[in-house]
Amino acid sequence: MQKVLVIGLGAQGSTIAKYLNNHPQVDAIVCADYDKDLTERLSSSLSKAIAIPVDGRDLDAVTRAAAGCQLVINGLPLEYNLNVMEAALAVGANYMDLAGPMEERGFVESYQWLFSEWHERFQAKGLLALVGCGIAPGLANVIVRESVEKLDSCDYIGIFFYDGFLSNHYVPFWWSPEVALGDMMYDTFRCENGKIVSDQPFSRPVWVKFRGVDNEIRMVDHEHDEPVTMGLLAESVLKGAKDVEFKYGGPQVELAEALYKVGLLSKEKINVKGVEVAPFDVLMAQIPRAPRFEEEIQAVIDEGIIQDEGAFLVRVKGKADGKELQIDSYTNFPGLVDAFARARMTHESYSTGQCAAVFTSLMVEGLCRETGVIVPEQLDAGCRKYVFEELEKFDITVDEYQS
Repeated sequence: MQKVLVIGLGAQGSTIAKYLNNHPQVDAIVCADYDKDLTERLSSSLSKAIAIPVDGRDLDAVTRAAAGCQLVINGLPLEYNLNVMEAALAVGANYMDLAGPMEERGFVESYQWLFSEWHERFQAKGLLALVGCGIAPGLANVIVRESVEKLDSCDYIGIFFYDGFLSNHYVPFWWSPEVALGDMMYDTFRCENGKIVSDQPFSRPVWVKFRGVDNEIRMVDHEHDEPVTMGLLAESVLKGAKDVEFKYGGPQVELAEALYKVGLLSKEKINVKGVEVAPFDVLMAQIPRAPRFEEEIQAVIDEGIIQDEGAFLVRVKGKADGKELQIDSYTNFPGLVDAFARARMTHESYSTGQCAAVFTSLMVEGLCRETGVIVPEQLDAGCRKYVFEELEKFDITVDEYQS
């Protein structure tokens, strides 16, 4: 039996905690967050939960919360990752998060650092840190590796995420607006001819036709982990993949691009009628937050859904048996109404959170024998099979098309 710390109880963290509450190998869940009301509200609904208010910036406090835990699950924003990883090392616990750190040293440099110094630190203690474990990064990486294994050599990896959801109750983002817009204003990364290169936000627009979506969708480059980790690991696990890109499209992207172009995503202060303010801070004070609680989600449904469509495509190209082969993998997951009926959560929380929960279960059950810091594309065939089979139980499935 295991004791697990879940720190950061937003959409994904709370989903993981609920999942662990029903896991037979977990007997205690430490639910930790700086929001005391949120911590107590969630823990009161879980039979195995212990509520501890914790500020993720306080390493000592995080370490105390993690004491006696065999696994630490980090659902906090990226800037807290290293603190939580330090706490896991301090108490001798395995570690998992939903995305890698973006330190001042740079996105690529951060992952290089994780794969070297941090890898050695976890490995020296016989511990595993599995980073980037939601739907993307996370499931996307597992799908990529599974597809690449069917090729003799890989030339191209493309990950395309389209969210076309619209409702009468205006919800610009179904997760933290601060995190969403923060991601969108960063320089993008892609792997081009075997080298990781950066570009401006919203660069290289293309129109993509997805299965099941009537119209072509405008997609742009988006800062994401996958091109970086896959570029760094291309030779070791992805059969020499040369080009890797991540593209995003939909109403959220259109909104973010407009805000970016008029300067409202800037964190640099400007003078407005004699007052020094950062446009981003003003935006955060005004933008609607993502629905978190059941009554908030129900209100969105009750006001009416205009459009509930989307697509999540992983495309891999290469050679097999001397012939060109393209493998398209589409992930299916419940929409808002279905996700709420099933689990009393949003479609965004359901897809990302249930994927993260399955990766958590993989670690709780000790199925991954690796130590050190790894990312999901490094999981072996048995672990990848486990992820797919467990996700089917949540009606999250993958359809593959070869051409």
